Amino acid sequence: MDRLSRGAFLTAAAAVPIAAGVSLPAAAQRRSHYALTMNLTTSEIAPGHTIETIAYNDTIPGPLIRVREGEQVTIDVTNKLCGIDDIVHWHGLQVPVSADGAMEEGDPMIEPGTTYRYTFVAKPAGTRWYHAHAIAKTDFNRSLYTGQFGFFYIEPKNDPGRYDKEAFIALRQWEPSWVILQDLRRGPPADNGLEVNYMSASFNGRALGFGDPIRVRQGQRVLFRLLNADATMDASIALPAHRFTVLALDGNPVPVPQTVDVLYLAPGERIDAVVEMNAPGVWVFGATQNAMRTMGMGAVVEYAGARGDPVWQAPPPSQWDYTIFARPPVTRDVDGIFPLTFDKIPGGRGGYNRWTINGKSWPDTDHLVVQRGKRYRIVLNNQSGDMHPIHLHRHTFEVTNWTGKAMSGLMKDVVAVPGRKTAEIEFVADNPGTSLFHCHMQDHQDFGFMTLVTYT
Repeated sequence: MDRLSRGAFLTAAAAVPIAAGVSLPAAAQRRSHYALTMNLTTSEIAPGHTIETIAYNDTIPGPLIRVREGEQVTIDVTNKLCGIDDIVHWHGLQVPVSADGAMEEGDPMIEPGTTYRYTFVAKPAGTRWYHAHAIAKTDFNRSLYTGQFGFFYIEPKNDPGRYDKEAFIALRQWEPSWVILQDLRRGPPADNGLEVNYMSASFNGRALGFGDPIRVRQGQRVLFRLLNADATMDASIALPAHRFTVLALDGNPVPVPQTVDVLYLAPGERIDAVVEMNAPGVWVFGATQNAMRTMGMGAVVEYAGARGDPVWQAPPPSQWDYTIFARPPVTRDVDGIFPLTFDKIPGGRGGYNRWTINGKSWPDTDHLVVQRGKRYRIVLNNQSGDMHPIHLHRHTFEVTNWTGKAMSGLMKDVVAVPGRKTAEIEFVADNPGTSLFHCHMQDHQDFGFMTLVTYT
């Protein structure tokens, strides 16, 4: 058991970005018209530790957009950046291609000094999000390397609301740099190219211990809506003395809710999980990796009336497995199968790795051509040592096989495919227009890991 001195937290935070709490997004009233402004801003993520980044409305995360399922929503996005065009993607929403926010699909970039209006019907219900979708490549002042992200929650038409408190929490790492990682899992050290490394981390833009704690009362049921908004890093998180009952993945209710000790989120993934507050005290809710927690990845959970320093306890050993939330496999005919093999072309020392789909890098990758109303299977064969969070725009897919284990019923929009493993997903082509298919690792997609789904 690690008992962390609150005073030591705040003293250390001036030099190392760790501290004691998290600032939760202000509760949003449901409405149909929102305005976002992209602007350069500074944010104090820990005492005396300030970063400069781009954010929406000068907040990290950006404003919580909260609407009712099936309502039409209008969002005006104004670009106040100097000499930088940008674009906003509505991740996990089934929107028209003209409103998706992806230049690869033909959507316009928002030029400096202009406002672009997005209008669409909010669907499907659940925890979605929005974020910048520009190509960054070597520029850490672009896209998901910045603070341009926020929650987009679509309330279901019928929501029993079996919880007492709701908390939206976005996980994030900051201050990226290119480094040569001597990590055999990512390829031979002499051949592997540059990888992204970070100096600090946060829950909702605040390092562990900085700002107000998450205050709870004994007996409460707290629903955590969690998002990994990181550009390139996955995360495992735990809350000592408590367990998570997972209700939804990527905003979609799971067929079989399960209670687990540790939650795993790849970039772009969301988890909705309820925690029964039945262990009074002051706890560290954060990354299971000590190094990431020391960087600031976490928050303090404080029971009413509890005093003392925040406590961290390592969770029991666990292995994240999508299949426990799914139903048994079913035999289903599909109208087409797309076998896709992913691989890395090492950039060598000082270079940048390039990524391929069936031997080709974007923009030369082959499109996945579909017909409206038909069902398709995509076989994901990861030949690299890296994990890939695979995302399909404007559609929800069913995970039917993960690392050799067949399953059914689990609906997602990002699936994490571990290194040297395979997975299978199926989707119905029910949203005509061009849709981007890519790895949600910013450096992977920027250096070739993209293709398009096109309708005939």
